Amino acid sequence: MIVEMNKGASPEQVDGVVERARSMGFEVQLNIGTEKTVVAILGSNTGKAPTDLFAVLPGVQTVTRIMKPYKLAAREFHPQDTIVNLNGLAIGGKKLTLMAGPCAVESREQLRETARFVKDVGANVLRGGAFKPRTSPFSFQGLEEEALKFLAEVKAEVGLPIITEVLDIEHIEVTACHADIIQVGARNMQNFALLKELAKVRHPVLLKRGLAATVTEWLTAADYLLSEGNLQVVLCERGIRTFEDSIRFSLDISSIAVIKRFSHLPILVDPSHASGHFSYVPSIAKAAVAAGADGLLIEVHPNPQKALVDGLQSLTFSDFSRLVNELRPIAEAVGRTI
Repeated sequence: MIVEMNKGASPEQVDGVVERARSMGFEVQLNIGTEKTVVAILGSNTGKAPTDLFAVLPGVQTVTRIMKPYKLAAREFHPQDTIVNLNGLAIGGKKLTLMAGPCAVESREQLRETARFVKDVGANVLRGGAFKPRTSPFSFQGLEEEALKFLAEVKAEVGLPIITEVLDIEHIEVTACHADIIQVGARNMQNFALLKELAKVRHPVLLKRGLAATVTEWLTAADYLLSEGNLQVVLCERGIRTFEDSIRFSLDISSIAVIKRFSHLPILVDPSHASGHFSYVPSIAKAAVAAGADGLLIEVHPNPQKALVDGLQSLTFSDFSRLVNELRPIAEAVGRTI
């Protein structure tokens, strides 16, 4: 249930709504905007509570039931687009966010070389995997904590904020010490214990869509982060598993429009994992920007042929530079910049 307060409602009037909700055993989340406050009343039995119990309170403008499973990720709770602030970088703003780097950190030299190049080309976040979730237990699992140290060193040298994935609750603390934004991979989208613990860290979190998750399930998973008070959540569409086998996954380009309609959260697209092949990455990236994505997460490697992980879907330096130049007019056409 969403209670929208009148413009200029006093703190005492807002407190009156909060106190009534809590007296009925409900939880409360506040969205305090520049003009008005919105109160989200949460609980499994809110559907049985008459809206009149809140509509009659002083300062209340409207009371609306949200029928969707997700509540805090819904636009009804936060009508304006959320802008996630990452050390001065506005994710979800007019400027597109370009996160680029190797799928896995392989060495300090590989990471440093890539970071310097992608920054020069226009990337504003460095990506690099430390803990790698692999389908096979015999595949390269990442350098783990050593990779986190390399990421921190290169961040200090190059000046790019870093994003890296966390796989397990026990890795959250050490990852948060080094990363600026923490990624939740597709396989962990519905690892609710992990999401609840991540929300307490107060780092921006990038939540990837699950391998076969619906948009509703994806946004409901985002609620696990939001319900713990972490409002710095970014979504990432990376393709879903369908019957199509010509590419690695099927990128649901329509999810961008659906997210923009029903949610306030910013959305990025990962064309590398969606396609599984470097030759498709540029086309998918361009389509994502044209469709309204707030940014891209792209794998770039100095020598993809020797990459330990996902070399086939990684762009070379020259390919990435070409792509960024080709994206500029598309971004301009939809009112964005790079």
